Amino acid sequence: MEHVTSGNQVPGDGDGDGDGGVDDGVGDPVPPPVGGVLWSVAGDIRALLMLPAALTMQVAHPAIGAGVDAHSVFRTDPWGRGERSLRSVQLWIYGGEDAAREGRRLRQLHRDIQGTDAHGRRYHALTPAYYSWVHATGFPVYAHGLRLLARPLTEAQERQLYAEWLQVGRILGIHDRDMPQTIEEFWPYYRKVLADELEATVVVRELLDPDQPVPAPDRGPLPLRLALRLLWPVLRRPFLRLRAFLTVGMMPPDAREAIGLSWTDEQERALRRFARVVRVVVPVLPERLRYLPLARKARAAARRAKR
Repeated sequence: MEHVTSGNQVPGDGDGDGDGGVDDGVGDPVPPPVGGVLWSVAGDIRALLMLPAALTMQVAHPAIGAGVDAHSVFRTDPWGRGERSLRSVQLWIYGGEDAAREGRRLRQLHRDIQGTDAHGRRYHALTPAYYSWVHATGFPVYAHGLRLLARPLTEAQERQLYAEWLQVGRILGIHDRDMPQTIEEFWPYYRKVLADELEATVVVRELLDPDQPVPAPDRGPLPLRLALRLLWPVLRRPFLRLRAFLTVGMMPPDAREAIGLSWTDEQERALRRFARVVRVVVPVLPERLRYLPLARKARAAARRAKR
């Protein structure tokens, strides 16, 4: 779900294609359809509660975690990185012609990201197995998050969501041969990655540590930024504790277990109470509050096109 500066491959490993499949724009894949499952959920503010879980599952892979550790600005510019990453995700769904352009930009950004992970193994950001895992995390997180924060998907909706997520993968330049093409193929692949690859990497531990020296938010209206800067010494730790709670809670339980993250019955009950409030409040919000800016713009354009 969040491909910005996540790392991964040694040139020539796997079946990496050198330039990562970056093309000249001819025959670009199109975004998921207007009115589809992703169209409805990816721009809803509830998606903001799901993204940290997907990111944490991504960096729990040692190669991806090593790439983020060495090449990302998540420590020095967390708010800017988050804003850019969120815009990128929104472009994949709501960007129209800009969707494929954003996919090419991301692959170009990752071309030179390589190094050695904590186990001494070489990685490169465009290794198909690694780049595909970054993308793959979105599907189980959306499916799990919607069960908690909205309503469970029907079998048909889940299949549609997966088909649309495959389309997002094509926008990102991932070849069909590097992605499970059906749900029946996806779940064994997913469970194998959980069993064989994921661990509590350095980046995972940092993202969940309430004592990390995260700077005050530097986005939004000036009065809000000034107030947060003043109050941040008091707010920082409670905010990071809440972020960690939601990150682990919104993660599918099997992924949580594979990474080795603790989760108590009391935390589960608290999460369920929180989710009930979200399910009641968000659907009655006006569109300008319920949907993120790019989603609102795309939804308005779609309505105009129907007239």
